[in-house]
Amino acid sequence: MRRNTRRRPTGARRRTFAAVALILGGGGLVAANTYASAGEGDSGGRVQDQSGGDQAATISCPDVGQQLTDVPGEARADVDKALANLDQQITEAYDRLTSTRQEQAQDGNFVRDSILGPLSEKRTQVIGQIKIDVKRAGGTAPEALDGLAACTEISPAQAQKNDGGGDGDNQDGDADTANPGTGQDDGGQGGEQQDGNGNGAAGPFAADFVDITKVQPNVKAEPRRTGDASTGTFSVQCGVNENKVFNTDNLIVAPGVDNGAHHTHDYVGNQGVDAFASNDDLANAKTSCSEQGDKSSYYWPVLRLQDGTKEFDAEQQGGGLEGNVGKILQAKEAEITYIGSPAGKVVAMPKFLRIITGDAKAFTNGTANANANWSCTGFEDKVQLADKYPICPQGSSVVRSFAFQSCWDGQNIDSANHRAHVAFADAEGNCGNGFKAIPQLTMRLVYDVPAPVIENGQVKNPYAVDGFPEQLHKPITDHDDFINVMDEDLMDEVVECVNAGRQCGAGAGEQPQEPQKPEEPKQPEEPQQPQEPQEPQQPEEPQEPKQPEQPEQPQEPEQPEQPQEPKEPKDKPAPQAPQEPQDEPEPAPEASSADADKDRAKKPGEAPDAPSEASSAPSDAATRTQEAGAPDDARGGETKARTTSPAETSDTGVEAQSEETQPQPQAGTGSLASTGADLWPAVAGGVLVLGGLVLLIHNRRRNMTTN
Repeated sequence: MRRNTRRRPTGARRRTFAAVALILGGGGLVAANTYASAGEGDSGGRVQDQSGGDQAATISCPDVGQQLTDVPGEARADVDKALANLDQQITEAYDRLTSTRQEQAQDGNFVRDSILGPLSEKRTQVIGQIKIDVKRAGGTAPEALDGLAACTEISPAQAQKNDGGGDGDNQDGDADTANPGTGQDDGGQGGEQQDGNGNGAAGPFAADFVDITKVQPNVKAEPRRTGDASTGTFSVQCGVNENKVFNTDNLIVAPGVDNGAHHTHDYVGNQGVDAFASNDDLANAKTSCSEQGDKSSYYWPVLRLQDGTKEFDAEQQGGGLEGNVGKILQAKEAEITYIGSPAGKVVAMPKFLRIITGDAKAFTNGTANANANWSCTGFEDKVQLADKYPICPQGSSVVRSFAFQSCWDGQNIDSANHRAHVAFADAEGNCGNGFKAIPQLTMRLVYDVPAPVIENGQVKNPYAVDGFPEQLHKPITDHDDFINVMDEDLMDEVVECVNAGRQCGAGAGEQPQEPQKPEEPKQPEEPQQPQEPQEPQQPEEPQEPKQPEQPEQPQEPEQPEQPQEPKEPKDKPAPQAPQEPQDEPEPAPEASSADADKDRAKKPGEAPDAPSEASSAPSDAATRTQEAGAPDDARGGETKARTTSPAETSDTGVEAQSEETQPQPQAGTGSLASTGADLWPAVAGGVLVLGGLVLLIHNRRRNMTTN
């Protein structure tokens, strides 16, 4: 039998092997933990489920109403209510989307199976009922309706696209349109940003803003006027909603439906407008206009400053319960002007004509009907933005402007989709398809808004228009509504003035001073203006906490007990954890339960009493309004000044996107407590390495003493 001649390791050698093992094992733990941490931070701040897939930022559903261009009059009321029901279904689905983030993280198919699937089934039933209503009234529903039930999800990366994420036609041909539900990641900022604006991930985002001083001029030249052009203007002064008339209805789109708009409107002019007002009610209501013969209704979504203010509608539908939060800003100017056509004379508008300009769903519908125009005083003749909110320089104010459709079919005061009966003129100012030119309504709203500050990829105290919750408060969704309730004599006066090339109406004598408006940027020289820069300086406070210093705490001690110490700050950073927001949208179920309370007393603010109070209070409203002149050179005449901000200039206000990948992983990795828990393998590995080194040195010294 062969004898084993191998020498067994001595005690010194065993200690050496043990030391080397400790060093190698500890180093492996450190390396593995470092690699894992790097992988987590590589998500770019997007909210991910456990399988690594992006969670949906919002929902995109085809707009059924836009396909209904021919609905018999007998079926209009039923169809309008059915369309409002479809809007309510989307609102409820979006609420479920934002309140089930934990379930989505655990199940990658949750959105498809538990939200989009049931939503499509409900929409199928409503669309089927619409087809029945149209058929009963003797009409024929479009065959395309059957394919409009299915909805898709929009990823966080796609949510950063501001020019319409839907499949609508792109009139300008230069907007970058996203296709919802493709799951493509273009490196955009994650849609689930956490902020202190009280709006969570519902927007707006840093990518929605741009420094207007860095945008190249994009205003197109006006169409050339013919010898028969109608060059006059007629101005109407109706105030800036000093009477605080608000509601979340939309008499044009959803008559007879409470909260049909799902967002709050400002109203000037007619003081008796709500979802249940008839034409007779409008004709008999009071008006805030200086021309008492003008009882027209001019209304638009309110502009809010998301500064954490709890407005009167903070706990109501259409307000805070549907993502419309913050302080409602009152315009300091509201200019309403009717202008002529560069191609010929205009004819009178029919009484009770209804016009909607812009698209409240342009983010998911696409830009076919979008007509948003954003700018700053002093820049209006140079830059008009369609898909960005402007950050204005000191002394300059935010401007929203609208140029309504100026061609009418000559027969109808409304249409099934509320668009087919009116149209925009072509590039030369001509009306096609036998339409007639009417006085073009233009509106200009001016606001004093504290300039938002973009810091670490997030926007502090942003402003935004109210909108449907799933539209994420995108600037491209801005829109304006109008119902003509002028008496016939006043309308004839408007037509005669415009066709004669005169300047008439409120403030007409001051109109020659209009060209001086571009000088408004000189206001920064006034001593009062320097107060504004103090507000943008406030966002510097987030620099004080210096969050990068916090992760150093688990690294300073070398004992394994340190991973427990980061658990103490759990309460502070918790809102940044990707799973924490699931608790914030909990009020959303109240929104669905509140739907059952469809009584008129729910109206926001004074809306329940607005029709009755307006009948007595607004009689002296004209004395409180400011004089408003005609807008500068008709602001684009017959064409839609909705040029999308050039892509090459988007690196201005959105320049911080390149830096967003650094701060956003903080939102994805969670609080300091979770960070400490994730780092414990590295700490343990470091202890093992140190232990191995100590053992190795001790063994070497021992060998030297024994030898």
